[in-house]
Amino acid sequence: MIMKKLITIIEEKMQKAFAEAGYEEKFGRVSVSNRPDLCEYQSNGALMAAKQYKCKPIDIATKVTEVLKNDEAFINVDAVMPGFINFSLNQKFLSDYLMEMAGASKFGCLDLGEGKTIVIDYGGPNVAKPLHVGHLRPAIIGESIKRIKKYAGYNVIGDVHLGDWGLQMGLIIASMKELYPDMPFFAPDYNGEEVSEVPFTVSDLEVIYPNASKRSKEDEAFKEAAHEATKKLQEYDKGHYALWKKIIDISVNDLKQNYKKLDVDFELWNGESDAQPYIPDMVKMMKEGGFAVESQGALVVDVSKEDDKKEIPPCIITKSDGASLYSTTDLATLVEREEKYKPVQVIYVVDKRQEMHFTQVFRCARKTGIVRPETELTYIGFGTMNGPDGKPFKTRDGGVMRLENLIGDINDAVYNKMSKQEGMSDEERREIADIVGLAALKYGDLSNQAAKDYVFDVERFTEFEGNTGPYNLYMMVRITSILRKYKAASGATDEDIKSYVINPAGTDAEKKLQRTLSTMSDTIEAAAVENAPHKICQYIYSIADSFSSFYHDVNIMNEPDEAKKKGYIKLITLTHEILADCINLLGFKEPERM
Repeated sequence: MIMKKLITIIEEKMQKAFAEAGYEEKFGRVSVSNRPDLCEYQSNGALMAAKQYKCKPIDIATKVTEVLKNDEAFINVDAVMPGFINFSLNQKFLSDYLMEMAGASKFGCLDLGEGKTIVIDYGGPNVAKPLHVGHLRPAIIGESIKRIKKYAGYNVIGDVHLGDWGLQMGLIIASMKELYPDMPFFAPDYNGEEVSEVPFTVSDLEVIYPNASKRSKEDEAFKEAAHEATKKLQEYDKGHYALWKKIIDISVNDLKQNYKKLDVDFELWNGESDAQPYIPDMVKMMKEGGFAVESQGALVVDVSKEDDKKEIPPCIITKSDGASLYSTTDLATLVEREEKYKPVQVIYVVDKRQEMHFTQVFRCARKTGIVRPETELTYIGFGTMNGPDGKPFKTRDGGVMRLENLIGDINDAVYNKMSKQEGMSDEERREIADIVGLAALKYGDLSNQAAKDYVFDVERFTEFEGNTGPYNLYMMVRITSILRKYKAASGATDEDIKSYVINPAGTDAEKKLQRTLSTMSDTIEAAAVENAPHKICQYIYSIADSFSSFYHDVNIMNEPDEAKKKGYIKLITLTHEILADCINLLGFKEPERM
């Protein structure tokens, strides 16, 4: 069941009140009050209506207020100078809304997507190279956006979009020809037969590529051999292509294991190589359509516009030697995605320094008709993850840190903070530290707006107090503990608790928690529309903080009134269920205890 958002219901009531008072419904706008000490909601519609009706705003507000006072959904309805309408929600109206949420699929969140397809391009690692800290943000931001969009009803396809083609592969193959000359792939009579055993591992590949790259800058003969190997690969020479597939298989298996540690997965493990078959026809179309013209030997498409405030260079389709570029493969990948999936939107989660590249690619795709006019192309440029010195995060010796080492460091930090925890084996402590460490890592990143740079602070991210992943998990674990004790003492089952009823709030803290829970649909919609995981983080923290106040205000287990106690249990059960869905949208989970 899909429910109307609470703010929508309130606004409809306000519009009806304006109409009954003799004014147009359009003036019945409502906003959450920024003065919670005075009221919960406010309308300034009377101020806007005053000019049209040529009377004082306070007179309009007073008439509307008299109508609203008859609506049982509201309490403390007041007209305030110069013409504001202040009001709060009736406690029973709010608790009834929460009960409806509790019984609804996904707590009544709107089905924005209606099954429409979105492709999200995130990850972007190069094969034969280890994941490093630079791969962290696209992986976890992209994964979270994918989960949020799915929750909002879209069919979402995540594509890792591997860097698996071009000169880097030629460099590796040329090196292997020297290191492993006896591999059957290099035999003149190799005919494509299966080779089960190869003499190299992913660790070897991680050494081969940087050495080959460095050597190509100093050894002209080797550089030429690498170019020749690249040419043979791109001509689908049987030996080179079969070896390339082995390299890809070994690399991708390793990448999958590393992404699994981040709880990140992709529906598609495609790469630049998958776009190659689409390039010839795409280039032909651009030429025949008059879009692509020759410029200094290269083939380019002019993507500038008259109203550009800065120069937008042409999009280069092929270089003077006919070679493809990133722009070529990105455009050809769009051709493939349009052909296979007909997405309503394609989202790219890439470093914000790539903005010009995507401006060119998007404009070229639209100008040449590669994408339909209604297909939305979205570039989410993320900021830099910096160290405490404010510069891009590095290892102590100045190198680029491997992602698995970064994950290990934050897990160790959590483990050390848990070292004084009694009644827990070292093995269990380590398992919990890994779960909480991932939450600390992801929440620390996602709580920032994606476009902003941020400081990666292990000490702050792993704190068990304040706006952190561990703190939010601790609140969830506390709820789980209460529910466990309640079930043990009362004999109640999960099925029994489903039949319990949330009571109208009896305290300010209880009402604050209820109001916070009631805004889930608003939060999910905003996060989905704006591609903004940080809004989920803000919501999680507001729930955890509201629950903490409620927990200290009410003695749940010792409440003598059984009906009231059951109402508390139902409320914190809903709180936990909403938090569980929200942390899943960020890509982490709750440990059994902390």
